[in-house]
Amino acid sequence: MNPAEPRDFPLGRWNLYLGGAGSRTAGYVNIDLVPLAGVDVVADAQRLPFQAGLFTRVECDAVLEHVRDPEAVMREIERVLAPGGFAHVVTPFCHPLHEYPQDYRRFNLPALEWMAGGLEVVASGWRTGPTATLLAVVLEYVKLLAPWKAWRVAAHGVVGWLTFPLRYLDLLLLRSPEAGRLGNHCYVWFRKPGGGPSPATSE
Repeated sequence: MNPAEPRDFPLGRWNLYLGGAGSRTAGYVNIDLVPLAGVDVVADAQRLPFQAGLFTRVECDAVLEHVRDPEAVMREIERVLAPGGFAHVVTPFCHPLHEYPQDYRRFNLPALEWMAGGLEVVASGWRTGPTATLLAVVLEYVKLLAPWKAWRVAAHGVVGWLTFPLRYLDLLLLRSPEAGRLGNHCYVWFRKPGGGPSPATSE
């Protein structure tokens, strides 16, 4: 994780977490496509069942690659955000295929910023960098060599544990402006105009 990624944008009385699956995040209404434990509302992110301007903050972490119409999701996020509210969108770029239930596409920073619509971009950057990309590919490659599912599960745990400390190399690599050429996940913070002054843009 990039320590330079901002995380201090305000929460409100109502906040929305898209695609939280079986996890529960305190202070958020958690929606997903399936009724897993921790999911508050079963819904499609392309058609959110909420009134306009309800949420102070929306988290959309590794969701857009799984939907057929990511721009529709972005417009729904814009619609349900309150004026002055913030949306945090994180997507993979150089990352192996991961179906949930499908995996359709990848995004870089210009692609995310292009989908801003009426939202302001207030911060953007890379959450995980080239080392995370390399380790994710190595892990999937090793799993391909395992003939049985149990072996693949074991390989995931063992190789992931052994190589995890190498991820700290990204603390150095993410300082380079070229790191995004092999970036693993990128993020953008958006703000809906209105409701007070906008913070300074950072990257």
